Amino acid sequence: MVQLKPLDPNVPIFQQVNAEVSPVVLVNVFQVAEEDIPALLKAWEADANWMKQQPGYISTQLHRGIAGSTVFMNYAVWESSAHFRTAFAHPEFKKALERYPPSAVASPHLFTRLTIPNLCVGP
Repeated sequence: MVQLKPLDPNVPIFQQVNAEVSPVVLVNVFQVAEEDIPALLKAWEADANWMKQQPGYISTQLHRGIAGSTVFMNYAVWESSAHFRTAFAHPEFKKALERYPPSAVASPHLFTRLTIPNLCVGP
């Protein structure tokens, strides 16, 4: 089963999901033992396919650190924190966390886009 470790201990994901924000980006950083990479990828793929069917889901992309890194980063876009909250709290999703290998540590965090003139287009 995956272990959850807050990316920001001051504002963990369980607090973030109660904010009403639209849209949101989930960034989830995974660390895993090298021998458990195939199990991590299989569990993530199953979760991503399930999330893809949930209301408010827009897209996802998994990334892997280079040069032999065993760190992975998922970037997923949701219509709102409310949509993500519903999927994240669903009993089926919670049960799916048991499929992850024991060495897997996930650090999920929600973000919103910022507007910075001439650089970033916000919501």
